[in-house]
Amino acid sequence: MALLRKAGIFLLTLAIASVLVFAFMAVLPGDPAQVALGVNATPELLAQTRHAFGIDRPLPAQYTDWVGGLLTGNFGRSYITGDAIGPQLVDRFEVTLWLVGAATVVAVIVAVPLGTLAAARHRKASGTVVSGLSQLGAAIPAFLAGIVLVEIFAVSLRILPSGGWTPPDADPVAFLKGLVLPALSLGLVQAAVLTRYVRSAVLDVLREDYLRTARAKGLKPAQALVRHGLRNAAVPVMTVLGLQLATLLIGAVVVERVFVIPGLGSMLLDAVGSRDLIVVQDVVMVLVAAVLVINLLVDVLYTVVDPRLRRAR
Repeated sequence: MALLRKAGIFLLTLAIASVLVFAFMAVLPGDPAQVALGVNATPELLAQTRHAFGIDRPLPAQYTDWVGGLLTGNFGRSYITGDAIGPQLVDRFEVTLWLVGAATVVAVIVAVPLGTLAAARHRKASGTVVSGLSQLGAAIPAFLAGIVLVEIFAVSLRILPSGGWTPPDADPVAFLKGLVLPALSLGLVQAAVLTRYVRSAVLDVLREDYLRTARAKGLKPAQALVRHGLRNAAVPVMTVLGLQLATLLIGAVVVERVFVIPGLGSMLLDAVGSRDLIVVQDVVMVLVAAVLVINLLVDVLYTVVDPRLRRAR
């Protein structure tokens, strides 16, 4: 029942989001037909183009057509180029998933050990240094981190490319090299934020009675923490990580531009620049759906990590 309730909330939220995205695009000034044809288009040609785009119909009918198309995999055609949007979205979304996935791996690999170290040694110099560095890293924008990394590894050392994208099936080595810097740009900044939450969660666990009992039975502090503490600390960390995945999707918009990566972010910015509103509408809806799916999956994973939630349900 709990899973069905969460699925219902997810679908309702998705429906409300689709209405808001469509309404926002509908109130924007400008005529897509005029943008597509130019200022010298005749009224007759404008009317024909509006009819071809379907934007001469009432707004409820336009919304129904749009949502119906999304549900069947028909994302429409670009107002500017006339190309089908669906295949482009699939290709661009795959690129963004590679970037966000790699950045998430970087964030977790860096944040979990550093956050645990900062908590276990919070009264010592090493813990204070880690906490200070994480606070400093959280204040650095991802695009600025990208520029610094390009200056170091691409310009000075010349060991990694400064930008571009190679599909993994075309050249795996070039693909990995091109993914390193953008993934580090996104992942290290998010790792700084996540480190502070890991530190806080582990500190709370260290104060629990069951951890003191484990140490009293002969386990070393590190053994007690690994066996009995980290799993309990993972629940609040998972919440933050889910939110950070949404942040990574948004941050990818800028980082993709910095590294000339053809992902959803680049597609969105190109569509905004050319006022291709149907593309903007589709990309924003895909991003919203991705964020909602991530939140749903994190909520479901709680029961896997924390047995107490399974017993309660």
